[in-house]
Amino acid sequence: MSGMRLGIMQPYFFPYFGHFALIATVDEWVVFDVTQYTPKTWMNRNRILHPKESWQYVSVPLANSSISIRTHEARVLDPAGAQASLLGKLSAFRRQAPFYARVSELVREAFAGAEGDSLCALNVSTLRSVCDYLGVPFSYRVCSALELDFPEQMGAGDWAPFISRALGATSYVNPAGGRALFDPAQFAKDGIELLFAEVDEFAYDPAPYRYEPHLSMLDVLLWNPPERVAQALRDNVKLVAA
Repeated sequence: MSGMRLGIMQPYFFPYFGHFALIATVDEWVVFDVTQYTPKTWMNRNRILHPKESWQYVSVPLANSSISIRTHEARVLDPAGAQASLLGKLSAFRRQAPFYARVSELVREAFAGAEGDSLCALNVSTLRSVCDYLGVPFSYRVCSALELDFPEQMGAGDWAPFISRALGATSYVNPAGGRALFDPAQFAKDGIELLFAEVDEFAYDPAPYRYEPHLSMLDVLLWNPPERVAQALRDNVKLVAA
């Protein structure tokens, strides 16, 4: 019987290359939407190139941005307006970016694929649309829909081993930057292997503009063919045991 490798992350808005590299290494993905919402994070904004200098934010204004709600309760103020704003900022690159038309269509598909005004639903749809475009398998579950019986007191490093155990994972993969959060013994006692994903930067040439690292995957896709990005997702990640 083959094992199941699990990844767990908050629902981010068109996240960066490393987020998708992590998705590409796992069998199942959990959209982690049950904790307190944190305003002004990657959940409702990201960054793309600015046509004049450096980078700019692309964002999704919320109707109820507050630390008093859970992530799955966050609601988009005006989905159509957020889509129009994003497409407007992307349109600055319509003459230079070779994949502008395909990325614009991907954005429309992502917004169309989100039911209602849920930010989580929109962000899941952005993940699904990008993965479909790249041919990356994306099997996911939304944490709030799993009806797991979490203990009342949960530390930052407790969620992943609990969810991994509940879903029958044999290994769990986390970004390497989160090493300090976890005690490998918490996973090992349930026979779960703890792995960390070390992702190399994927640099590219957005001529005539200057390259900026760690931007939204939208920026990566504007300037690179999907086949090249999909290959880089496989080549630029290394899994290291805890």
